[in-house]
Amino acid sequence: MVKIVTDSCSDITPQLAEKLGIRVVPLYVHFGNEAYRDNVDLSTEGFYNRLEQSKIFPTTSTISPGFAAELFSELAEETNEILTITLSQLFSATYGAALQGKAMVTRDCRIEVIDCQTAIGGQMLLTMKAARMAHSGADLDQIAGWVRGAMSRVHVRVSFDTLEYLRRGGRIGKAQAFLGSMLKVNPVIAIKDGATFPIARPRSRAQAMDLLVDFVKGFTNIEALTIEDATTPHELELLAERLKDFVPPERTYRSRVSPVVGAHLGPHALAVSVLEGE
Repeated sequence: MVKIVTDSCSDITPQLAEKLGIRVVPLYVHFGNEAYRDNVDLSTEGFYNRLEQSKIFPTTSTISPGFAAELFSELAEETNEILTITLSQLFSATYGAALQGKAMVTRDCRIEVIDCQTAIGGQMLLTMKAARMAHSGADLDQIAGWVRGAMSRVHVRVSFDTLEYLRRGGRIGKAQAFLGSMLKVNPVIAIKDGATFPIARPRSRAQAMDLLVDFVKGFTNIEALTIEDATTPHELELLAERLKDFVPPERTYRSRVSPVVGAHLGPHALAVSVLEGE
């Protein structure tokens, strides 16, 4: 069976990862000289508590090519086909590290590495479907072909309450159009084609949520949906309640924005990701 690998920026919950047999590779969060593996050495709860209390601005980093090679070699003892789905290479060097690691593997194993050109819930939806295809007996070419074909059907919207974290982390991209006086509003951005794009700048959290709800309801055919929060579970519950009659709960997946992603979005992110039907 094809082994499916992804990174922790996919925000796949440990429960889903275990159920679907997905290997989630933790990336790193740094507070000064202290390094933590995402959701391993530092829990999501612990990270956000520290983020709001610490004067040290967190940074992030990825795995080394050597680590990727070791992981692939380990998995190659169990399978002869591996598919790795990484977040956009515009956000992280994970894709490059995985490619370099692939080149270092000496075992007889086919390894595909795909930059899915998105992150968080969008990456989650692609990875989960890939894992389900693997369990159904699809081979590497079939699964990789589906992922590449489905990437254009993944749509992500994220709201948060400041652009300061994106700016400091260097991931702001075209959302820099919101800078200046807009640092303190509630920007909504899209992740598309591997980059961030400004969508709207509502003045309140309620208006931002309205935009997320309207975005989801603008689709006529949704295969699956993810909804995520960072530190506002009450908002996630409200979002779920407003969408439950539009997307059935069995096709809606809940998660939390991981520490590595939260380091760039801040503690009050709320996100929706849609896998549009064919």
